[in-house]
Amino acid sequence: MEIVENIFLVLHFIGLASLLGGALVQISAIKTGTAKIVPAIMHGAWTMLVTGIILFGLALFGGGDEDEPVSHTKFTVKFAVLLAIIVIALVNKKKDAIAGWVIPTIAGLAVLNVILAVFWQ
Repeated sequence: MEIVENIFLVLHFIGLASLLGGALVQISAIKTGTAKIVPAIMHGAWTMLVTGIILFGLALFGGGDEDEPVSHTKFTVKFAVLLAIIVIALVNKKKDAIAGWVIPTIAGLAVLNVILAVFWQ
């Protein structure tokens, strides 16, 4: 079961890399007004959502670590942050010109999710 969890964890990290990488590439385009929601952002966010739910389910029903109980609160907060990313991206996906705050907010929320994952025990 551990190998399955590790595979989904790697896929979760790949989703994070896609989301954050796509956002960071677009930061330089903010000055010229050509920033947009690129497919890497959307694919990364959806990958993180699906793999995060699977990882949570595996932790709940797959046995997990008995010394470290599953935190429903942590999952809910991280899920809400990721949903905020997805909503912001979906609302701005079809726009020709997006507001200057959109890409930095998406990147900041992605980093916040990493911080929550690492420091919230």
